[in-house]
Amino acid sequence: MKGVAARYPAFDADQGRPVDLSTRINLCREKHQQAPPFAAESESLLGLTAYLGLQSRGLPITPDPDPRAEPFREAGRRLYEQRMGQLNFSCAQCHDDNAGTRLAGSTIPEAHPTGYPIYRLEWQGMGSLQRRLRNCMTGVRAEPFAYGAPEMIELELFLMSRAAGMTVETPAVRP
Repeated sequence: MKGVAARYPAFDADQGRPVDLSTRINLCREKHQQAPPFAAESESLLGLTAYLGLQSRGLPITPDPDPRAEPFREAGRRLYEQRMGQLNFSCAQCHDDNAGTRLAGSTIPEAHPTGYPIYRLEWQGMGSLQRRLRNCMTGVRAEPFAYGAPEMIELELFLMSRAAGMTVETPAVRP
Protein backbone atom coordinates (compact mmCIF):
# COMPACT_ATOMS: atom_id res chain seq x y z
CA MET A 1 0.00 0.00 0.00
CA LYS A 2 3.06 2.26 -0.02
CA GLY A 3 2.39 5.29 -2.22
CA VAL A 4 -1.37 4.79 -2.56
CA ALA A 5 -2.43 7.87 -0.60
CA ALA A 6 0.08 10.05 -2.47
CA ARG A 7 -1.86 9.68 -5.74
CA TYR A 8 -5.48 10.28 -4.67
CA PRO A 9 -7.94 11.62 -5.76
CA ALA A 10 -7.57 9.59 -8.95
CA PHE A 11 -9.73 8.99 -12.00
CA ASP A 12 -11.92 5.89 -11.75
CA ALA A 13 -13.07 4.53 -15.10
CA ASP A 14 -16.04 2.66 -13.59
CA GLN A 15 -17.32 5.84 -11.93
CA GLY A 16 -16.45 8.04 -14.91
CA ARG A 17 -14.89 10.61 -12.59
CA PRO A 18 -12.19 11.01 -9.93
CA VAL A 19 -12.66 9.46 -6.51
CA ASP A 20 -10.86 10.28 -3.28
CA LEU A 21 -9.20 7.69 -1.07
CA SER A 22 -12.21 7.39 1.25
CA THR A 23 -14.49 6.70 -1.71
CA ARG A 24 -12.00 4.14 -3.06
CA ILE A 25 -12.01 2.36 0.31
CA ASN A 26 -15.81 2.22 0.30
CA LEU A 27 -15.95 1.06 -3.35
CA CYS A 28 -13.49 -1.76 -2.57
CA ARG A 29 -15.42 -2.66 0.55
CA GLU A 30 -18.68 -2.95 -1.39
CA LYS A 31 -17.10 -4.89 -4.24
CA HIS A 32 -14.98 -7.39 -2.32
CA GLN A 33 -16.73 -7.76 1.00
CA GLN A 34 -20.29 -7.01 -0.02
CA ALA A 35 -20.35 -4.77 3.03
CA PRO A 36 -22.10 -1.43 3.40
CA PRO A 37 -19.90 1.65 3.04
CA PHE A 38 -18.42 3.33 6.07
CA ALA A 39 -20.13 6.60 6.95
CA ALA A 40 -18.33 9.84 6.15
CA GLU A 41 -16.20 10.96 9.10
CA SER A 42 -16.72 7.64 10.89
CA GLU A 43 -13.89 6.40 13.09
CA SER A 44 -13.54 3.32 10.90
CA LEU A 45 -13.19 5.26 7.64
CA LEU A 46 -10.89 7.93 9.10
CA GLY A 47 -8.76 5.27 10.79
CA LEU A 48 -8.34 3.21 7.64
CA THR A 49 -7.67 6.31 5.52
CA ALA A 50 -5.08 7.54 8.05
CA TYR A 51 -3.44 4.10 8.10
CA LEU A 52 -3.16 4.08 4.30
CA GLY A 53 -1.85 7.65 4.45
CA LEU A 54 0.80 6.57 6.93
CA GLN A 55 2.05 4.03 4.38
CA SER A 56 2.80 6.98 2.05
CA ARG A 57 4.26 9.26 4.72
CA GLY A 58 7.37 11.02 3.43
CA LEU A 59 6.63 10.23 -0.22
CA PRO A 60 5.96 13.03 -2.72
CA ILE A 61 2.39 13.81 -3.67
CA THR A 62 1.95 12.68 -7.26
CA PRO A 63 -1.37 13.88 -8.72
CA ASP A 64 -3.17 11.58 -11.13
CA PRO A 65 -1.67 12.14 -14.60
CA ASP A 66 -4.73 10.63 -16.34
CA PRO A 67 -5.89 13.23 -18.89
CA ARG A 68 -9.51 12.27 -18.13
CA ALA A 69 -9.05 13.89 -14.70
CA GLU A 70 -8.11 17.28 -16.17
CA PRO A 71 -11.66 18.70 -16.62
CA PHE A 72 -12.41 17.79 -13.00
CA ARG A 73 -9.15 19.39 -11.81
CA GLU A 74 -10.08 22.54 -13.74
CA ALA A 75 -13.55 22.52 -12.15
CA GLY A 76 -11.80 22.31 -8.76
CA ARG A 77 -9.63 25.29 -9.65
CA ARG A 78 -12.72 27.30 -10.58
CA LEU A 79 -14.35 26.37 -7.25
CA TYR A 80 -11.19 27.42 -5.42
CA GLU A 81 -11.35 30.84 -7.09
CA GLN A 82 -15.14 31.28 -6.88
CA ARG A 83 -16.53 33.70 -4.31
CA MET A 84 -19.21 32.19 -2.13
CA GLY A 85 -21.38 32.74 0.90
CA GLN A 86 -22.67 35.86 2.56
CA LEU A 87 -19.10 37.07 3.11
CA ASN A 88 -18.39 36.65 -0.63
CA PHE A 89 -14.93 35.10 -0.17
CA SER A 90 -13.10 32.55 -2.27
CA CYS A 91 -10.58 29.98 -1.07
CA ALA A 92 -7.93 31.84 -3.10
CA GLN A 93 -8.56 35.13 -1.30
CA CYS A 94 -7.56 33.61 2.03
CA HIS A 95 -5.08 30.90 1.09
CA ASP A 96 -3.26 32.66 -1.77
CA ASP A 97 -3.69 36.39 -1.14
CA ASN A 98 -3.43 36.24 2.67
CA ALA A 99 -1.38 33.12 3.42
CA GLY A 100 0.83 33.67 6.44
CA THR A 101 -1.34 36.41 7.92
CA ARG A 102 -3.64 35.81 10.87
CA LEU A 103 -7.37 35.23 11.12
CA ALA A 104 -8.86 35.00 14.63
CA GLY A 105 -5.39 34.41 16.05
CA SER A 106 -4.51 31.52 13.71
CA THR A 107 -2.08 31.68 10.81
CA ILE A 108 -3.76 31.23 7.42
CA PRO A 109 -2.04 28.30 5.66
CA GLU A 110 -1.39 27.94 1.95
CA ALA A 111 -4.07 25.24 1.58
CA HIS A 112 -1.73 22.31 1.06
CA PRO A 113 -3.64 19.14 2.02
CA THR A 114 -0.56 17.10 2.91
CA GLY A 115 -1.64 15.75 6.31
CA TYR A 116 -5.24 14.59 5.91
CA PRO A 117 -6.90 12.88 7.62
CA ILE A 118 -5.62 15.05 10.39
CA TYR A 119 -5.97 15.36 14.14
CA ARG A 120 -7.19 18.89 14.87
CA LEU A 121 -7.10 20.16 18.41
CA GLU A 122 -10.28 22.17 17.83
CA TRP A 123 -12.10 18.93 16.86
CA GLN A 124 -10.47 16.85 19.59
CA GLY A 125 -10.21 14.06 17.04
CA MET A 126 -9.47 13.05 13.48
CA GLY A 127 -11.14 14.67 10.51
CA SER A 128 -10.98 14.56 6.74
CA LEU A 129 -10.03 17.27 4.28
CA GLN A 130 -13.71 17.44 3.35
CA ARG A 131 -14.58 18.24 6.95
CA ARG A 132 -12.05 21.09 6.90
CA LEU A 133 -13.41 22.38 3.58
CA ARG A 134 -16.95 22.29 4.97
CA ASN A 135 -15.75 24.27 8.02
CA CYS A 136 -14.27 26.94 5.74
CA MET A 137 -17.50 27.12 3.72
CA THR A 138 -19.53 27.51 6.89
CA GLY A 139 -17.06 30.18 8.03
CA VAL A 140 -17.83 32.34 5.00
CA ARG A 141 -21.52 31.59 5.52
CA ALA A 142 -21.88 29.42 2.42
CA GLU A 143 -23.91 26.24 2.15
CA PRO A 144 -21.26 23.49 2.35
CA PHE A 145 -21.20 20.70 -0.21
CA ALA A 146 -22.18 17.27 1.09
CA TYR A 147 -19.47 14.77 2.01
CA GLY A 148 -18.44 12.94 -1.15
CA ALA A 149 -20.14 15.47 -3.46
CA PRO A 150 -18.49 15.80 -6.88
CA GLU A 151 -17.55 19.39 -6.03
CA MET A 152 -15.67 18.22 -2.95
CA ILE A 153 -13.69 15.66 -4.95
CA GLU A 154 -12.92 18.25 -7.64
CA LEU A 155 -11.68 20.70 -5.02
CA GLU A 156 -9.55 17.97 -3.41
CA LEU A 157 -8.12 17.03 -6.81
CA PHE A 158 -7.12 20.64 -7.45
CA LEU A 159 -5.61 21.08 -3.98
CA MET A 160 -3.54 17.91 -4.33
CA SER A 161 -2.30 19.17 -7.70
CA ARG A 162 -1.16 22.39 -6.00
CA ALA A 163 0.72 20.25 -3.49
CA ALA A 164 2.49 18.16 -6.14
CA GLY A 165 5.98 17.21 -4.99
CA MET A 166 5.33 18.05 -1.33
CA THR A 167 5.54 15.09 1.02
CA VAL A 168 2.63 13.24 2.56
CA GLU A 169 2.47 13.97 6.33
CA THR A 170 -0.51 11.80 7.24
CA PRO A 171 -1.57 11.68 9.98
CA ALA A 172 -0.69 15.21 10.97
CA VAL A 173 -1.73 17.39 13.92
CA ARG A 174 -2.96 20.98 13.63
CA PRO A 175 -4.51 23.49 16.09
